[in-house]
Amino acid sequence: MNDIALASGKGRRTLYTYFKSKEEIYLAVIESELDILSDVQKSVSEKKISPEQKLMEMIYAHLDAVKEVVFRNGTLRADFFRDIWQVEAVRKRFDARERLLIRDILAEGVEKGVFELDDINMTAEIVHYSVKGIETPYIRGQIGAHLKDADKEEYVSKLVLRALGKKY
Repeated sequence: MNDIALASGKGRRTLYTYFKSKEEIYLAVIESELDILSDVQKSVSEKKISPEQKLMEMIYAHLDAVKEVVFRNGTLRADFFRDIWQVEAVRKRFDARERLLIRDILAEGVEKGVFELDDINMTAEIVHYSVKGIETPYIRGQIGAHLKDADKEEYVSKLVLRALGKKY
């Protein structure tokens, strides 16, 4: 708390007026970062590009933002991997917003004949949880470490878009 007070230019007592512990500050930082990511994802969903491009940009925006946040601070990285359940509690609102954006992109893709889906809501949940599930290996550089970035992105695009019924 001393370090936080010093960095913020506030006194420790002032910090305790707003936060009971450093854990509360940590969760507030995570929530703030997730709000920023939500804004980025919303701007991606509003772009005038094809639904498949939107979806891929959304996936990479999610993964890259989470990776950046976790690596920005060593303590944050350690806490992220140590207490994922606490992070999950903060992420509920973000996750719900992300699923809605994904659903809207999928619905646009179905409407335009790009995707063939029987259940858009279920597919949005699967896409969301699939991306969420690869956060840790992505952050650690374990996914496609032997591939160039362009090859990795092409591979991921083909895999995701074929699963959604896009023909190649």
